[in-house]
Amino acid sequence: STYRLCIMRKLPSVLARTLTSGTSASPGFPDMSKVRSKLRDIVGASTNWRDHVQAMQERKALHTLLAKRQEDLPPRRMKDSYLEVILPLGSQPEIREKYLNVHNSVRFGRILEDLDSLGVLICYTHTKQEMQQRSPLSIVTALVDKINLCQKIIYPDCDIKFTGNVSWVGKTSMEVKMHMLQLHDGDYSPVLDATFVMVARDPENKRPAFVNPLIPESPEEEEIFKQGELNKLKRIEFSTASLLKMAPTAEERNIVHDIFLNTLDTRQEGEGTVSFRSRKLPPNSVWMEDAKLKGLEICHPEERNIFNRIFGGFLMRKAFELGWATACSYGGSRPFIVSVDDIMFQKPVEVGSLLLLSGQVCYTEKNYIQIRVHSEVYNANTREHHTTNTFHFTFISENEVPQVVPKTYGESMLYLDGKRHFTAVMKEI
Repeated sequence: STYRLCIMRKLPSVLARTLTSGTSASPGFPDMSKVRSKLRDIVGASTNWRDHVQAMQERKALHTLLAKRQEDLPPRRMKDSYLEVILPLGSQPEIREKYLNVHNSVRFGRILEDLDSLGVLICYTHTKQEMQQRSPLSIVTALVDKINLCQKIIYPDCDIKFTGNVSWVGKTSMEVKMHMLQLHDGDYSPVLDATFVMVARDPENKRPAFVNPLIPESPEEEEIFKQGELNKLKRIEFSTASLLKMAPTAEERNIVHDIFLNTLDTRQEGEGTVSFRSRKLPPNSVWMEDAKLKGLEICHPEERNIFNRIFGGFLMRKAFELGWATACSYGGSRPFIVSVDDIMFQKPVEVGSLLLLSGQVCYTEKNYIQIRVHSEVYNANTREHHTTNTFHFTFISENEVPQVVPKTYGESMLYLDGKRHFTAVMKEI
């Protein structure tokens, strides 16, 4: 199959060995449900929606516990935030149903939710102060940098293990590396690697707050920390070169021009006269405007996070499911997720919002389909739309898929952006 396996990078596994020193699941974190209740305890979140206003009022008082400078906080090591969590799909069949899809494998959208919760808990573990039961920090997901998969299928009846730790720290942000493994024949084998960036804010989630510095302890950890620094620079570079800010490169302009020439209808007005306006679709192709799906979610209190905004994992699951459906209807066969990258959380989503999602096939190559899902909230009272997230998913289809073809300049920019994301993903895996 053209699906290429990603080699799990050696460093994290070396680190995992030194951090776990032979333990199985960490005693305090046996399974995923504990992660969520632990998060509620740390923040003092209410379990009832009607009590949330009071719970948030109580959090205000924690302002006094915030550090004035990062230097006032004790430095931490990578192993201080290391966690292992089990998702017992094999040993507890009663939780399986929630994770099951119709193809009898695990719903990847559920895994996105779990990674999001775990990433936040890892950051709270890094910033924990011994004397305080409740954390004054509001830690939220800022960015899913990348998730690369090396297994096509996640089995619904084998235990899953998540491991992770803080791998890089700025002044108010933390990078978290997580790995997911699945139990087969008594051994845990790698399924995916994920890198998330979390930010710390004050108790009311209004202003940035300082977090404990991170001290690497070995050459391996130095290397991981340095990689976090590089990831940050790479993100800045990628956003500086954004097609919303800068013209496409010469090579990209040629690609767009070739597509344009390839779609001109040369037959219509006799020899030698070609109208720039008349376009025809090349064989085995689909116009970009015909390769999209839309969805709507009403954001109910059930989907709220510990800060009474809509849970980032829920947004990721919904966007992924729409992206999967877009790839499925485009390719005509079951698509498999290869990579998730560059999910920016630009604005929080309030409970009660109308969430509009639009999925677009923006680039194709052989069996691969690059999907962009744009999500925005609509406020019915003010009639305003605000972008909250843009998601990028790379899928592989069982069969070769038609070429997607842009018609307008705007679509050509989406096409080039999709190609950039696809190229970056292919370099990684």
